[in-house]
Amino acid sequence: MALLQSECPDLTLVARGKVRDLYEVDDNSLLFVATDRISAFDVIMSNSIPSKGKILTQISVFWFNYLSNIMPNHLITADFEEMPEKVKKYRDQLDGRCLLVKKLRVLPIEAIVRGYITGSGWKEYQKKGSICDIKLKVGLQESEKLDEPLFTPSTKAELGDHDENIHPSRVAGIVGPHLAKQIEEAALELYKRASAYALERGIIIADTKFEFGVDKENNLILIDEVLTPDSSRFWPAASYKVGQGQDSFDKQYLRNYLESINFDKKNGIELPADVIENTMSKYIEAYQLLTGEEPRL
Repeated sequence: MALLQSECPDLTLVARGKVRDLYEVDDNSLLFVATDRISAFDVIMSNSIPSKGKILTQISVFWFNYLSNIMPNHLITADFEEMPEKVKKYRDQLDGRCLLVKKLRVLPIEAIVRGYITGSGWKEYQKKGSICDIKLKVGLQESEKLDEPLFTPSTKAELGDHDENIHPSRVAGIVGPHLAKQIEEAALELYKRASAYALERGIIIADTKFEFGVDKENNLILIDEVLTPDSSRFWPAASYKVGQGQDSFDKQYLRNYLESINFDKKNGIELPADVIENTMSKYIEAYQLLTGEEPRL
């Protein structure tokens, strides 16, 4: 059963994002529900990708566990049997697609790390020779690996608006210099560790987006989803070739389809069945390669 939108009236709905529904459980915890909604170009499509939310949840849990020695994260539990009773009553909707997480102050920065030049970064480079106004060497080709991963942050837009890419120097003016430095260092270290692991398993992580929060002691905490096909570009290493666009295990397939039909990037559309099926198969393959296991759907 696909879940386009959760309905849990005994829980306090905090927000509905592009993919996740967020509920308050108590004074110290929140419930992240990964629905089967899918967005592209910051627009939510009219129909869903069945079980996509379950895949995203399992991938995030895998990475939270794998990266936990680098920095703390907000995950309390993903085991439905350990959820509070007020959550368990919605088992038919939530089982397999929710995370109980710590309530933290969310920092208004998308911590994007790019290891390869592609997407909006490639478009900017072609025009200005830069990414997020960071000047790069001349002569880079599409999809080329950068000499070092780049921290290229953006602002977090309200639902319906578009995130704004900003120069890293502007982060300090938003969250303060101490947290700005911590965010950049943490994002780069997380990316390097994850991309090395993924490459051993046949996946190039071209770029990804991290989000962070702080606790009452102002400690930096990794939050939201992490290193999923919704927040990253995953390329098959076996077919990687510099100078062109790449096949992918992520929603770039969906973006390419939308570009091919001249999508207006304003209004969600009904996706055809083959696009839904092919998108889901890519998410499943990514999970299998990363974990060596079959997803629980």
